[in-house]
Amino acid sequence: MKKVVSLLLLMAMAMTLVVGCGKTNNTNTAGNGATEPTQAATDTPAATEETTPEAGGDVSGIKVGVIYIGDENEGYTAAHMAGIDEMIAALGLSADQVIEKTTIGEDEAAYDAAVDLADQGCNIIFANSFGHETYMMQAAAEFPEVQFCHATGYQAKSSGLPNMHNYFTAVYESRYVSGVVAGLKLNEMIEKGDITADQAKMGYVGAFPYAEVVSGYTAFYLGAKSVCPSVTMEVQYTNSWADMAAENEVAKSLIANGAKVISQHADTTGAPTACEEAGVPVVGYNVDMTSVAPNTALTSATINWGPYYTYAVKSIIDGTPIATDWCQGFADGAVGTSPLNEKAVAAGTADKVAEVEAALKDGSLKVFDTSTFTVQNSKIEDLIADNADFAKFSAYVSDGYFHESEVISAPAFELRIDGITELTK
Repeated sequence: MKKVVSLLLLMAMAMTLVVGCGKTNNTNTAGNGATEPTQAATDTPAATEETTPEAGGDVSGIKVGVIYIGDENEGYTAAHMAGIDEMIAALGLSADQVIEKTTIGEDEAAYDAAVDLADQGCNIIFANSFGHETYMMQAAAEFPEVQFCHATGYQAKSSGLPNMHNYFTAVYESRYVSGVVAGLKLNEMIEKGDITADQAKMGYVGAFPYAEVVSGYTAFYLGAKSVCPSVTMEVQYTNSWADMAAENEVAKSLIANGAKVISQHADTTGAPTACEEAGVPVVGYNVDMTSVAPNTALTSATINWGPYYTYAVKSIIDGTPIATDWCQGFADGAVGTSPLNEKAVAAGTADKVAEVEAALKDGSLKVFDTSTFTVQNSKIEDLIADNADFAKFSAYVSDGYFHESEVISAPAFELRIDGITELTK
């Protein structure tokens, strides 16, 4: 059994900080197919605050298998390992009840690992990388008595397999909150006379132009816009989940193009390092960036996988169904933000963050409220009604907002909204 990876270790892993989707061993498949907005709405409800399990029940017959794309030295997997540790502590399992397989590639090795875990008597098997999904489905078909749960995927519902499940987190909520932090910083710059309102431009270092990244940067932008109406944003891509040099270069390019605040959906400290050197505020991803940007890091959007692992294994203990698609956010502690850097954030930020988080938790705030953005200078509802290219989003848009991660757990928001410029190579 591995040990919990500390925050300091995560920060030290500059080349492998956490990304919100499966790593792909230098391929670019992660987060792509998982975002098709044509899937039918799931009829299996996600866990709610009322159904989230607590410790208790007979755990003696439980055995858990986990398939990781990396190991404890790779940030994305380290975050999942921390979630497994949280589940073990919450439910009172022993070390010999959890079998973990590390550095399992997105190939037949994933199927072999799943079969081996099933043969060893695992009641439930998790896999954490996008490319594992087809192999998990293959094993699920052969072992109907075992529950298979896959992070970042999208095919559980359409597979027709009752023992196949997808899970993700509503990281777009934490992106939105971190955007509010960025917007307040822009307001401070405007009030001080450092910039004018029309110079309130942000830059965003993206990995790939996938819906997961688009959803995240749009949420970040909308959060900033909610407090700084004149904000605009430029997005540039590295075409890699983890490339420190490329992320550093893109951040410098965005700053040269006039960005006053930088954020990222990329794995390394490359962008925060560039921001610290340039004296430009930065919002990180997954871990506190103050170790590399002590004067400029504002906060980071974070993910906690523990609530899902606890929920899914407790469902096995209790003999209750596991949701086909599961995605939770602030209300269930699955997402958050790192501590505010009081040295860098604008005055009043903590109070505003608390207000926004409370609204997300009680549902009064919807990140993708359709009254807050336009696409091609039109409301998305009008485009869905009048433009065949947008008809595929009809299952997602109702009641005045885009139901991100409610139809399927994986992100599906891939609309390019007005106010954001996206530069691709």
